[in-house]
Amino acid sequence: MRRIEAGGLSVAYREAGPAEGPVAILLHGFPYDIHAYDAVAEMLAAAGWRCVIPFLRGYGGTRFLSAGTPRSGQQAALGADLLALMEALRIPRAVLAGYDWGGRAACVAAALWPERARGLVSCGTGYNIQDLARAGEPAAPEKELRHWYQYYFQTGRGRAGLAQNRRDLCRLLWRLWSPEWAFDEATFARSAAAFDNPDFVEVVIHSYRHRHGGAPGDPALEEIEARLAAQPRIPVPAIVLQGAADGVEGPLPAEDRNAAHFAGPYARRILPGIGHNVPQEAPEEFARAVMAVAAG
Repeated sequence: MRRIEAGGLSVAYREAGPAEGPVAILLHGFPYDIHAYDAVAEMLAAAGWRCVIPFLRGYGGTRFLSAGTPRSGQQAALGADLLALMEALRIPRAVLAGYDWGGRAACVAAALWPERARGLVSCGTGYNIQDLARAGEPAAPEKELRHWYQYYFQTGRGRAGLAQNRRDLCRLLWRLWSPEWAFDEATFARSAAAFDNPDFVEVVIHSYRHRHGGAPGDPALEEIEARLAAQPRIPVPAIVLQGAADGVEGPLPAEDRNAAHFAGPYARRILPGIGHNVPQEAPEEFARAVMAVAAG
């Protein structure tokens, strides 16, 4: 495990592959960690890629440098963290690849700083930039049901529940979101150690409250959020991977509702039997997508 100061964080991260290879930054989601990319990183490293796999803010060994920094989980924070990490590691361009929160960070960076993105791989929703202006609009009842945890986290009871039962709650989400993935307890425990980060609860709760208008953002990130409010298109080569068994997204529509958000070369791939944690459930497909977007 390596560590570097980037922006307001001391980022813990893993590297794999040759230092001189093309770079892929692999970004995990909630509630997962860098072990989601163990197999992907091995495949890419064998193909000559340099893989950088950081713990996001609030996870694993990543720490805030100042006690006074807001423990924000908003989308602007995730994108800014990614850009700061690239600056700190002196990475001019990379394939940005992620799912869930990590996919959001990758989409934000690819949309706002496309010169830094050689390509994008995003899972699930695909265009993962939140439209906060429409956050109060109800979704279809079945989708609202699948988002029960987001409403739970709006309450004091939900915050206490995450703090007190974080492993049981996160294990439940793994099962609900990837119903056909037969992970074992050792696999879960390896990732669940990352949830013991002292800022995990604060960052998670803020993330879900901010996206629904229940918490203010970090004032230092207002300019980035203002740019994201325009729902900017993503101009870099992009592949969206969607698990057909994703318990967050639910049944996938035949129509690709994300395509209009991408201005560059774009493809959508649906993965039968795969749930929310695409890189860990389908590492070969994920690694192939990383290499494909690099080729344009």
